[in-house]
Amino acid sequence: MTEPLPELVVAISSRALFDLDDSHKVFVDEGLDSYASFQIEHEDEVLAPGVAFPLVKKLLGLNDLGNTTTRVEVILLSRNSGDTGLRIFNSIQHYKLDVVRAAFTNGLSPWRYIAPFGAHLFLSTDTADVKAALEAGYAAATILPGTAKQSPQEQLRIAFDGDAVLFSDESERIFKEKGLQAFSDNEHRSAMRPLAGGPFKPVLEAIHRIQSAHRAENNPIRTALVTARSAPAHKRVILTLREWGIRIDEALFLGGRDKAAFLKAFAADIFFDDQVSHCRSSATEVATGHVPHGVANE
Repeated sequence: MTEPLPELVVAISSRALFDLDDSHKVFVDEGLDSYASFQIEHEDEVLAPGVAFPLVKKLLGLNDLGNTTTRVEVILLSRNSGDTGLRIFNSIQHYKLDVVRAAFTNGLSPWRYIAPFGAHLFLSTDTADVKAALEAGYAAATILPGTAKQSPQEQLRIAFDGDAVLFSDESERIFKEKGLQAFSDNEHRSAMRPLAGGPFKPVLEAIHRIQSAHRAENNPIRTALVTARSAPAHKRVILTLREWGIRIDEALFLGGRDKAAFLKAFAADIFFDDQVSHCRSSATEVATGHVPHGVANE
């Protein structure tokens, strides 16, 4: 009998979860055999947390809220072999992370196991794997380099860009191809027509289902839309979310202002954006996932 899937399943690469820079340098400089030897020789040495480690701890912590149902599962998708991956599982056990499922693919891209595991989201440091997952229709993001910062609050806080992330890139494409005035005119004309969903709509839906099991006043998850849009282009976004029946706790319409300071003020545990420039700026303050999707990445 197949057990029911949790509301949110997140697949993550080993280099996003742990700091594997030293061993990866061995792989780049000396090749696969030296890398395998290095990992086996050091398999009892605990790996330091990676950029997405604090996020994973908070995600798994949602299962400790008194409900017997597993609402969130984290799955490891790794290019390591089962042999070299033993160090990674030793580190998982050291940190007492409830990660029990994994795919070790020995150098091949692991994204093809997203569907069999029922994952809603794939996080990796390998851009090629992320692009392949997005092209296949899955939500995915490249975790940018940074430090594993633990937010002070217990609440899980996730921030999303709008166009090409939560929503389709239809409006952003008009802006890129025809300019700001054409974009503004289109949003005014189309204000009552909901935007199509982007690659992260299913992720937001899954988060909303978990939020709905708790009171809004004391919810374990807080979400934010952080977008370069401004009034009057905000209206279509608000009405789209209303049409979807999904709530966003905070909506920041920045009109082109730099997002980093706002994400720091929100205390985001992760931020997803399709624009490389926004991601690089944001990664100085919070864990950031670049979503290489839409017209900005063509």
